[in-house]
Amino acid sequence: MEEGNHLETIDQGWLDYLSQYITVHKKAVMEKVLAQRTRFLTVVLEDIFKPHNASAVLRTCDCFGIQDVHVIEKVNAYKINPYVTRGASQWVDLHKYYSKEGSAVQDCFSSLRDRGYKIYGTSPLPGSISIYDLEPDEKLALVFGNEHEGISAEVQESVDGLVHIPMLGFTESFNISVAASIMLYEQVKKVERYEHPDFYLTEQEKQLLRMKWYRSVVKRADVHEKAYLSSKGPSSSSERLS
Repeated sequence: MEEGNHLETIDQGWLDYLSQYITVHKKAVMEKVLAQRTRFLTVVLEDIFKPHNASAVLRTCDCFGIQDVHVIEKVNAYKINPYVTRGASQWVDLHKYYSKEGSAVQDCFSSLRDRGYKIYGTSPLPGSISIYDLEPDEKLALVFGNEHEGISAEVQESVDGLVHIPMLGFTESFNISVAASIMLYEQVKKVERYEHPDFYLTEQEKQLLRMKWYRSVVKRADVHEKAYLSSKGPSSSSERLS
């Protein structure tokens, strides 16, 4: 699994060092976004065939304040399309799951369940409930399958339930990015009334993201890192900040 954020410790000195190279306006925008960021809702993409669709979902998640996107890779490896994400990949954490001999689906779902998520596969199969009837009363992960076949049989058998968007026309489904937008909008709108105490990021999570985001916007951050470590003395030369 590839984690979107590898930072394990918070170095306030390093954060302050980078801060001097970022404009006041840019930092204010980051703080506004951080205040609304969440891991209460998340999205899982299973073996997406067209990279631009997955990239569009990544952009959608950023727009709705969702920090994590999980990608299950089977036949298709996901590569970010920068023309579609419009920079969203810089701000959202991407987690990839691939297993040559085991099950990437189970690896992903086990990780999500360890973090307290209830998992719903998106599908119009019998027994699926309407997205309008799904209540975000606990942490929720929505799984979207690929463009041709939808979610796999393994996903269908492993999720906690199925959910769909009611269709009023002859077409059976929306494009993945459109479906993700509709479902996330519906859940974000509903979740406000629950007032979940753990909906927004913790202060530690915000600090870790500040370090990641500051580093991503400062030019030649690797050079600054070396300078910062040198200023702390020889004992710090082996430290890793990212």
